[in-house]
This record gives sequence, C-alpha cells and structure tokens, in this order.
Amino acid sequence: MCLLIVFRLGFSNGMKESKTIVLKSPDEIAKMRKSNLVVAEIIAVIKDAARPGVATIELEKLCEAELKKRKVRSAFKGYRGYPYCICVSVNEEVVHGMPSNRVLIEGDILSIDIGVECDGYYGDAAITIPLGKISEEASRLIDVTETALSRAIEKVYVGNRLFDISYAVQSYVEENGFSVVRAFVGHGIGRELHEAPQVPNFGVPGRGARLKAGMVFAIEPMINAGGSDIVVLDDGWTAVTKDGSLSAHFEHTVAVTEKGPYILSKL
Repeated sequence: MCLLIVFRLGFSNGMKESKTIVLKSPDEIAKMRKSNLVVAEIIAVIKDAARPGVATIELEKLCEAELKKRKVRSAFKGYRGYPYCICVSVNEEVVHGMPSNRVLIEGDILSIDIGVECDGYYGDAAITIPLGKISEEASRLIDVTETALSRAIEKVYVGNRLFDISYAVQSYVEENGFSVVRAFVGHGIGRELHEAPQVPNFGVPGRGARLKAGMVFAIEPMINAGGSDIVVLDDGWTAVTKDGSLSAHFEHTVAVTEKGPYILSKL
C-alpha cells in the first residue's frame, strides 16, 4: 500500500522527509522475510483464483481465509480507516481499489496489493495480472511496469543514492512511452507499514539519502498508459487515472545488504 504524498500524509512534492530512516539488524530482516514470504504466498493464491466471472469481494474473502490460516494480521484492514484486507484495482484504477460485487471479465487487468503484520514486522507487495486475453497495450504496460521494478531493485546497493532507484523507474518507463504516477510513492517499511523514506518513482539520479545496509524499502512503480494524473474517488481511497487510461502496479519489499538487494517478498 503506497503513500499518497500530498493529500493523505501532507508531504510536499519536494520529497523532503523529516523522519529518520531506521536501519534493521540481520535478525530484524529475517523476521521481515518471514512476513513478506507470507505476503508472497497469499498473492500466489489470490492470483490463481482471479479469473473472469469472479467478483472481487470473493478475493477479499479468500485473503481473509489465508490470513487466518497463517495466523497473521492484515496490515491494511483498519489502516487509516481502510475496510478491507486486500486492494484490488481494475483497469484504470491505479491503487487502493476496494473489493466489491464487481465481476471480473475477459480482458481486464487486475492489480493485487496485500500487506501483513507478523511478529511485529510488516510485509507488503503487489502484482498486476491479465485476465484471459488482453490488449497489446495492456500486455506491454504490465511488462514495462514489472521490468521497471526490476531495474529499480538493481540500484539497491550500499553507497548508491535513493533517487538512483527512482530514476531507474522513470527513465525506463518514459523511454517506453508510458507515464509514472507522481502523487503516490513507495516507502520504508519495518515495524510500521509506512516508514521513512518516501521512495518516489521519479527523480534526479545521484540525489537523496545514501543507501546503507539495513535499510528496507517497499519499491512500487505505478505506471499509466496515458497521462500521469490521478483522481481519488468519493470513497476516499480508490485512485483512478484522470484520463481513463490503463494502470499497472508492481511492488516488492527489498532490503539493502552488503551483498546487494535482498528481495524479501519473492517466493
């Protein structure tokens, strides 16, 4: 679950961050691996269940059952009033789509975002999947967004700068003719779902905090096929593209280590 930097948390587009970045010990990173592995496992279950003809509320029920089976707590339900365990965003919905009686159909693209808290540490990840045969544009959008996340993770090395991660997303996405959502950003994560720093998907390389071992980020490109502008619907959560274009979202929780990036939310 990403940060809405302007409207929800009051941060400026200048990306200034007053909170200290908390470094995690190897033991804490091991605990975060446990919580993120649960996220990855549940996402895999939801992905298998998501198909044309299924209502998104059924995916919420399935998520609840998986959380109960694993004896972990949803990171999203109740967070700032959000009423569900899962975010399910369809087509032009960028992030924070709410489960409902909406039935998925052939050609939809579906973003699934799940977070859990386990033994005091948080995990957070997201994917976008095709439902049946999708358009060429939708397929390319998904591929570019997922690759942008991979490019960003490649910059998670001790000594690099935070905005090296951001620029890796922006440059690849824009080279491919798509746009980066700027109203939302990724975030630090650990004992809280949202910690410092903000991790935007755009920025000037060579700037931002120097990366140190023990930092952990939820890196999450949110990419639109059209313009970058978004609108938050009257429910206060669901964000959609202003121009009605498709949007895709991928997210991994990644730790900075002396050996390079450690993707905690990867099966």
